[in-house]
Amino acid sequence: MNIVEMSIADYDEVYALWEDTEGVGLSSADTLEAIARYLARNPGMSFVARDALGAVVGAVLCGHDGRRGFLHHLAVKPDCRRQGAGRALVERCMAALTAAGIEKCHLFVYKANESGRAFWEKIGWTERTTLVIMSK
Repeated sequence: MNIVEMSIADYDEVYALWEDTEGVGLSSADTLEAIARYLARNPGMSFVARDALGAVVGAVLCGHDGRRGFLHHLAVKPDCRRQGAGRALVERCMAALTAAGIEKCHLFVYKANESGRAFWEKIGWTERTTLVIMSK
């Protein structure tokens, strides 16, 4: 697999992957325009994994607010899982954050997404039970 920086040209393939991935919640924040803004605001932080034929088989959004990093929508096609793509995508994001001086990163996983939570725990992430996420 080849890991490359995500560009807005990848949007249709990446969005289709997210739509087909259980545990990824999409909303109006994931329109072409919104993702274009996100990528422009966080250059060199989001990545896609491509197979030997160039098709997108994994993707992740990454950005920061100047003090904390955030990962969104990590997804890998089911037939490409357990081959290191997810871990490689996360490692690229963490390296980009470190290069930007960001030392801490957060992500969001639905409580019911057991396989997603297991993946994150397996690669060393821990649940913060003292935090409550509030949205509007």
